[in-house]
Amino acid sequence: MSATLTDRPAVPASASARSPLPRLRWAVADGWVMTRRYMAHVVRAPEEVIIYFTLPIMMVLVFGYVFGSGMAVPDGGSYREFLLPGVFVMTMVYGLGATATAVAFDVDRGVIDRFRSMPVARSALVVGRSAADVMRAVLEMTTLIVCGLLVGWQWREGVPGAVAAISLILLLRFAITWIGIYLGLIVKNADMVGVIVFPAAFPLTALSNVFVAPDLMPAWMAAVAQWNPLSSTVAAARDLFGNPGLGSDSWIAQNATLMAVVWPLVILAVFVPLSVRRYQRLSR
Repeated sequence: MSATLTDRPAVPASASARSPLPRLRWAVADGWVMTRRYMAHVVRAPEEVIIYFTLPIMMVLVFGYVFGSGMAVPDGGSYREFLLPGVFVMTMVYGLGATATAVAFDVDRGVIDRFRSMPVARSALVVGRSAADVMRAVLEMTTLIVCGLLVGWQWREGVPGAVAAISLILLLRFAITWIGIYLGLIVKNADMVGVIVFPAAFPLTALSNVFVAPDLMPAWMAAVAQWNPLSSTVAAARDLFGNPGLGSDSWIAQNATLMAVVWPLVILAVFVPLSVRRYQRLSR
């Protein structure tokens, strides 16, 4: 492992016990070491790299060309431009499975217990995991954007709008990462993660505005789709990218950008404390 705990700055035990600043520096240094450890695993596992980058490419190509020629956009315009922001968000949601699986295997193999027995900041493992997943999400977003440009998608509101849209998508991914961390910590068998995650992620993406406008769904289903946290991020991204939208006059649709910030913060407010609490109780 190229990233080792000896890389962190030395903190005298007496100082760390008294002052919060050295403890914070210690936690940040250990968190960075764990981030590098997780990223090193990604680089050294070619099959995982292939899957990580093949899946987003397949999503863009399959959904763009299979649905692209047969769907109409409510306000007109290219269906691929309507679809691509949804595919970006959908890919971020499916990253939940990778996060939960990695954490569950760390628990199963005793990796977490081993690090907990060492002089490592208690927060380092979960913070490192979330930071590494966000870094991986940035690479996935870069791949998706390149693929989108190749199939005719464009951002039309300039670089600031595109950066804002990508930031909202990554904020949602960061929040979802903490759901994955919590699931990985509570699941009894790491092999069961896929059985739990993917049946939950599919309806979450289907009952949203990723593929079609909620107004085209039955009334109860449209209400679920409109208030789905994914729908707010997708609608906000479409608006910021300058892509065709839904044209809905509902409150949730008119305040999509606001809710694209609020929903991830709500998810973080729930799952960060749950994850930390569960992590602290492991092996007791």
